[in-house]
Amino acid sequence: MTGRPPLLRVAALLVLCASTPALAREDDTVTLGGGVAYGPSYEGSDDYQIIPGAQVRGKVDGYSFFMRGLQFYADLVREAPEETLDLSFGPVVGARLNRVTSIKDAQVRALGKLDPAFELGAYVGIGKTGVITSAYDSLAFRVAYTADVASAHKSYVITPSIEYGTPLSKQTYVGVGASADYVGDGFARYYYSVSPAGSAASGLSTFDADGGFKSVSLNLLGAQSLEGDLRAGWSLFAVGGWTKLLGDFKRSPVVSEAGDDDQWFGAFGVAYTF
Repeated sequence: MTGRPPLLRVAALLVLCASTPALAREDDTVTLGGGVAYGPSYEGSDDYQIIPGAQVRGKVDGYSFFMRGLQFYADLVREAPEETLDLSFGPVVGARLNRVTSIKDAQVRALGKLDPAFELGAYVGIGKTGVITSAYDSLAFRVAYTADVASAHKSYVITPSIEYGTPLSKQTYVGVGASADYVGDGFARYYYSVSPAGSAASGLSTFDADGGFKSVSLNLLGAQSLEGDLRAGWSLFAVGGWTKLLGDFKRSPVVSEAGDDDQWFGAFGVAYTF
């Protein structure tokens, strides 16, 4: 699950849970969800905050779409009814607001606010329904590539991810996911380097970060119908997650001196499927 603002990523996972695609092969379905999330104020922060979040995902005439944080994915490969093997490919459009607002740490705040990044790219994936526990559980693998087109970090992010979900009944759904972020040098320098001028202003050590694997993430999620069937109506959902920063991103003073390389997330919300 990707390098978007941590709390917004949690909100995205909430709706991934709430939509429970493994429960049915509906031709047309849309899930709207909202809730509150608790997590770091920036990637690498040890200051936590609570914010609201909202998401949407669905499938219309065999074409799927979903949001993850501030990124929108659209699958241009039409899924035939009752097909158990799902190939996906399509565009990704989104924004990255890391260290744009809500910087609680005084030293990191002294480095100055960063500009928002607007990212455009594509993803490809493959999924299989009916894998382990029943005809309705699902396993999916996806790789996304996005690049900044707004002259913020002027670089790219590659995100491989794998997700498994299974319904325990028509009322209950659980899932687990893992992902990683591989980023370019421009991304590393923009968010994790500390220049001599920045060091003088903040008291943090100077640091020159290089690109590479930025982080790995694990997430657990679950949903419970309030009306007896997750395929329609109201449901509650929750998610918990952990992200570990790696390499230069862990060693950056923004993290090692002012923050924490272990990042924890939690969220709870309500969704409606129609």
